[in-house]
Amino acid sequence: MTKKNLTIRERTIFDGLFTKYFLKSFFTLWFKLAGWKVCKHPPEGAGVAIAAPHTSNWDFIYALGAAVIQDVKIYFSIKDSLCKVPVLGSLLMWLGAMPIDRSSKGQGQVEQITAFIDSQKGNRVFFLFTPEGTRGAVKKWKTGFYHVAQGCELPIFLAKVDYLSKETGVFHTFKLTGDKDDDIQAIQASYRSIHGKHINDQYPPYIGQLPSISEAEAAVIKALYSLKGVATKMEITAKAKLTKLSSNMLTLLIDKGLLEKHTVSGSANESTYQLTFAGKGYFLHLTPTIN
Repeated sequence: MTKKNLTIRERTIFDGLFTKYFLKSFFTLWFKLAGWKVCKHPPEGAGVAIAAPHTSNWDFIYALGAAVIQDVKIYFSIKDSLCKVPVLGSLLMWLGAMPIDRSSKGQGQVEQITAFIDSQKGNRVFFLFTPEGTRGAVKKWKTGFYHVAQGCELPIFLAKVDYLSKETGVFHTFKLTGDKDDDIQAIQASYRSIHGKHINDQYPPYIGQLPSISEAEAAVIKALYSLKGVATKMEITAKAKLTKLSSNMLTLLIDKGLLEKHTVSGSANESTYQLTFAGKGYFLHLTPTIN
């Protein structure tokens, strides 16, 4: 028996007056009454969005609300078998379902998504993936989203649904560096401070809110990230445009686990510094994009 060929719908719930007026008013009022807010500075254009942690069906509702409020059109990954269920499948496709064959690990979807993006370029369209792949507890992420972003030459939009801060939406546009392992670890580090609905089920494990830092410390983190590797105290000072960088400030960042220090071989006076993965993850929360 021939398998049903599922294709992504071009017109979904996000097109038309229903979403523009009714749904937008509904979610705006609901978020206001419930104390929820949407991340500022939504990215433009098309991109592969990941939403984590994913521990509840409510995650999709809040993500949908953020998208409707900010006039963003989203497509979300879902098992293709669900899209083949009568009535339910049609409803899911209308909501923006992107049927995924889980056995392909995402790579088999690149051609399909690339072809569809050709008709959507210039529009604000997010292709949403849940790297955990399930609402239950997992020990690793599925990285199909990375292969899709790489194959389509798209950025990765980092989205969240934080039940502690009651904030949802995209908080950073991540541009791939070409080092998959480093990219994934940095992205995962940024999600360790996001409180899912059921924190015992989320991965990577929740470690608490981001530590408080000063504007000068934030400038150091941004400078080190842009320097792409290790840098001396003098190089950091110049890049961060600080008049003075104290050793005490660097020590505080080391104590907070955001920075690490290395002794330069053959030099008794000069040391270099670099961001830990926690520091890279913190940077992703400091700025919506990399200039």
